[in-house]
Amino acid sequence: MKEIIISAIICFLVVFWLTSWLIRYLRKIDLVVQDQNKEGKPLVPISGGLAVVAGFFAGLLTFIFIRTFFPVIDGLILNDLNLNYIFAGMLSILIITIVGFVDDLVIKKTKESSIGLKQWQKPLLTLSAAIPLIAIMVGETTMTFPIIGRINIGVLYPLLFIPIGVVGAANMVNLLGGLNGLETGMGIVYIGILGLYAYTNERYIAALIALMVFVSLIAFFYYNKYPAKILPGDSLTYFLGGSLVVIAIVGDIERAAIVLAIPFFIEFILKARSKFKADSFGYYKEGKLHSKYDKIYSLTHLFLRTGKFTEKQIVWFFIIIELIISSMVWFV
Repeated sequence: MKEIIISAIICFLVVFWLTSWLIRYLRKIDLVVQDQNKEGKPLVPISGGLAVVAGFFAGLLTFIFIRTFFPVIDGLILNDLNLNYIFAGMLSILIITIVGFVDDLVIKKTKESSIGLKQWQKPLLTLSAAIPLIAIMVGETTMTFPIIGRINIGVLYPLLFIPIGVVGAANMVNLLGGLNGLETGMGIVYIGILGLYAYTNERYIAALIALMVFVSLIAFFYYNKYPAKILPGDSLTYFLGGSLVVIAIVGDIERAAIVLAIPFFIEFILKARSKFKADSFGYYKEGKLHSKYDKIYSLTHLFLRTGKFTEKQIVWFFIIIELIISSMVWFV
């Protein structure tokens, strides 16, 4: 238990310190975009996911270091299989975060947003993040289907379901965002609940990965909450999607992950109505946020169209909604 606490503290401190440094560095290299929901649309650094993934790695590597040189005979044993799962998960998450960072790199001349990757390039590149998980045949090949029941799908699981899960999770999480603290706050909830669910079901590798992601997000939330000093960018949303699917696959808790992702499934359907051209954010007027659209193309538009809520209020509404939905994993 001590090594887990030490690793979590290292994880938190690395993210907290590195985010502060990253804010200054990103401003120096002019990697900034407009904060669309503020009066005057101030320029804010983007791609905070870099600090989060660094802290995540620092925490897990600290745990591995301690357990390697001070081994235990009970609890989570770092045998070859468990190490394979941890390193494969870390590599998948790193690859998917890099794809998100590449998308953050190219900014419009107006500083309105990033335009790094085309829509068809994103799923194609995120597909590469599935390779480490496929290579070690991680996960349970027996799945339960409606009506049919439990079936061992064998090699189809790593070759089909893992790639679909990785690509789907990364790109769906990326759809719902654009408000200060929204992506991070919701991530704290669903990663935290999924990690707790993994722990109570004795999926300790998945729980360990979830804990490091959870702690990293808490440290980053300090800088990303309203009014944000740094924006998450696709580097964080892809990191979150990658973490969600890695935890689910390593822990064989895909059903729980699907429940947690319900808001993102709904967001996908709504965004599809606009052919994925609509924005989740709105515009600022007299302290409140308003929608730019006559129709609802995002879950955020349910609040934006009223014109009665502040950005901070909307974000906390979504965090509470995600908490309620996430609690369903204990009953489904």
